[in-house]
Amino acid sequence: MECGEGGAMLIADLQKFQRMTGIHFTDQKLLREALTHKSYATEFNLKYDNQRLEFLGDAVVQIVLTKHLFHRYPGLQEGDLTKIRSALVNQDTLAKFARSISLGSYLMLGRGETESHGCDRDSTLSDAFEAVCGAIYLDQGSALVTEFILKTLHTNCREPSDLLHSLNPKGLLQEYAQAHFGKAPEYKILGVSGPAHNPCYEVEVLVNGELLAKGVAAKRKLAEQAAAKAAMEVLSAQRKNNP
Repeated sequence: MECGEGGAMLIADLQKFQRMTGIHFTDQKLLREALTHKSYATEFNLKYDNQRLEFLGDAVVQIVLTKHLFHRYPGLQEGDLTKIRSALVNQDTLAKFARSISLGSYLMLGRGETESHGCDRDSTLSDAFEAVCGAIYLDQGSALVTEFILKTLHTNCREPSDLLHSLNPKGLLQEYAQAHFGKAPEYKILGVSGPAHNPCYEVEVLVNGELLAKGVAAKRKLAEQAAAKAAMEVLSAQRKNNP
């Protein structure tokens, strides 16, 4: 992903972003502020950046998704609704939302952030997405920001309740293995590669002695989770093929 540039390019970028989202700002300064990272503001001595709008947008995203989940799943209890919402508003998911609208390419970043590809950093993208939502709320009101957030949600996650199955893949696989075979899954480390400060673990998971999947990650625990998630996907596909 190419990071945005400043100067005269900004006006064209603002117009392109508005055409892409279908949202046309009355106050263009709000959108400019939402797309301005603190590194750019510091480098060019600006009096504004997107942090205040991020603060507002965080609350806006929370209430929009909370209301949506409340009405979408009348049968779910508070605990499950909270888990789904947490999965939707975490940094990884909001960064995914931001990437789906190419938000990183519109961000105004300082030189250092640009050179280190800050426009594709999860934390930067998730913060910027919240800032844009805050700007839309101030400029266009709750109805349009709700439409924007839910449209982005549906593009990336058609069935939010499915997130429940990915929140704790090891726990779900454990339940499956115990229910069907009376014993827990078995995780084995296949190898560790890379330097000591940045290792890469490869793990396989077996259920009832059968290899189901493998996982790779920077930590053993994360590699086991990745393997468990892949195993649950294998089991889900098997159930669909053999109902």
